[in-house]
Amino acid sequence: MNYPVSTPRQLGLILVGMRKAHGLTQAQVGQLLNVNQKRVAHIEGAPGVTSFDQIRSEEHTSELQS
Repeated sequence: MNYPVSTPRQLGLILVGMRKAHGLTQAQVGQLLNVNQKRVAHIEGAPGVTSFDQIRSEEHTSELQS
């Protein structure tokens, strides 16, 4: 899916929405990404300071759960 993003905050909201749309908790996404729940919360809350590779990994993980 394509989502236009203009700000880091928008990206955070999109990541949360994608996770919830797939019925996943932050802990479950963390297990898929090999990070803890706190790290997922940080990625969602402050995507502007998160590496693109980490965000891309979370997006790809959500697609796998479809």
